[in-house]
Amino acid sequence: MAQNVSMEEFEALLNESFEMDTPEEGSVVKGKVIAIEAGQAIIDVGYKMEGRVELKEFANPGEAPEIAVGDEVEVFLRSAENARGEAVISREMARREEAWDRLEKAYAAEERVEGAIFNRVKGGFTVDLGGAVAFLPGSQVDVRPVRDAGPLMGLKQPFQILKMDRRRGNIVVSRRAILEESRAEQRAEVIGNLTEGQAVEGVVKNITEYGAFVDLGGVDGLLHVTDMAWRRVNHPSEILAIGETVNVQVIKINKDTHRISLGMKQLQDDPWDLVAGKYPLESVHTGRVTNITDYGAFVELEPGVEGLVHVSEMSWTKKNVHPGKIVSTSQEVEVMVLEIDAAKRRVSLGLKQTMRNPWEVFAETHPEGTEVEGEVKNITEFGLFIGLPGEIDGMVHLSDISWDERGEDAIQSYRKGDVVQAVVSEVDIDKERISLSIKALGGDKFSEAIGGVKRGSIVTVEVTSIEDGGIEVEYEGMKSFIRRSDLSRDRAEQRPERFSVGNKVDVRVTNVDAKTRRLGLSIKAREIAEEKEAVEQYGSSDSGASLGDILGAALKGDE
Repeated sequence: MAQNVSMEEFEALLNESFEMDTPEEGSVVKGKVIAIEAGQAIIDVGYKMEGRVELKEFANPGEAPEIAVGDEVEVFLRSAENARGEAVISREMARREEAWDRLEKAYAAEERVEGAIFNRVKGGFTVDLGGAVAFLPGSQVDVRPVRDAGPLMGLKQPFQILKMDRRRGNIVVSRRAILEESRAEQRAEVIGNLTEGQAVEGVVKNITEYGAFVDLGGVDGLLHVTDMAWRRVNHPSEILAIGETVNVQVIKINKDTHRISLGMKQLQDDPWDLVAGKYPLESVHTGRVTNITDYGAFVELEPGVEGLVHVSEMSWTKKNVHPGKIVSTSQEVEVMVLEIDAAKRRVSLGLKQTMRNPWEVFAETHPEGTEVEGEVKNITEFGLFIGLPGEIDGMVHLSDISWDERGEDAIQSYRKGDVVQAVVSEVDIDKERISLSIKALGGDKFSEAIGGVKRGSIVTVEVTSIEDGGIEVEYEGMKSFIRRSDLSRDRAEQRPERFSVGNKVDVRVTNVDAKTRRLGLSIKAREIAEEKEAVEQYGSSDSGASLGDILGAALKGDE
């Protein structure tokens, strides 16, 4: 009986030993390197189980394998026996399992992990984290885009785990987070030693359209293009180059954002301190056009001092022309100082003021009454514009085109480009207007014709036409019309047909209209005037004498 019990105990102990020594498939077990041959390490994992592992599985990326006979290593038991009776084991999988355990703890504690970049893949790089492979996105390699990642390959360095999923085998890491943290600490230290107004030395690190970034020894400051020089700088590359050492002044420090504003011109003398003395009002200077806009052109008087020539001060004659058609960039021009605002650092300049007013010149050389010749530049509803010397225009109003025709009719005879002659009738320098007259070329025919004729005068006219409503007559080349009712005092004689073309008739002037250039004439008025004069001279109807007697006496007196 005792023997039977001891046998049962032995069997139980034997089974227990089998269970303890037999490793479980899918787990990490310890083994011992018993041989190295044909690029493989033969490892005894216990219970008379041996397996083979490629030597490269014992090497870190970019390094030679470190393994020797007798070394104890951990391997992953994939299967207890294969077709050749050997255990199927993997050092790489063991390292991965070990690494995942370690990395999960580091991720939970938000600790840094060490790894090495060993390959480039789409969108980034792969990193060996001591057995586990992680993905490093390209945006997380550095704080700025990396053009050449060669120096970083195979280099052991810290990383921050951003995301990990063991079930899917995904790990995402960042090198940038580590750099930013270190950079923030370094920036805080450097910024703590800087003060506003301090002059420091830095190296130009990058140049943009709006300025340059200057490295002050671990922290960058922005040197804006407007703070590089007192003069206008179109692009920072005009005065700076990457890698150049420059002296700058700290203008402003933002303690919250750690942003630093720098300036170079603040270390130089401000040319505006002497502007008022060097450029008195109405003084003329030579400058260089630096910039052209829709509203004018900027002219540099000296480095750091620019003035604006407004478009209205560029030309006496070119009113609606873009400044770029009058001056060009880099052109040297003479300008006059019109106004200085030292507080706003503005100088108003004039280009046209350096040249004589063409209207003044014209007024001096072409007084009123001077005959001029020019080309018809434009035809409008109110007159003609004639090109004159000095690139200015004069206007011939409709009323000044012809003596005889209506202006609307007379203007139809002219075309753009016609060369015409006219007389200067008025020059208004302030309003920049020149009035011309074409009809005045031959003098005032009406004034010459009527001479001393005035209302009440008796003149002799010649009948030129017989109309139903009266007769047309001519006096010294001036046409007039006598209505039927003015042909005679006697209604029976108020017949146009009793006259013939060419008849000479004495008429009385009833009106002189210089504006319409017409004489008002009447035979009836002459007869009434003659009757009145006869009555006054030879008696009145009240004295008993008949009208026939009076007129008979008057006729005898005339004889």
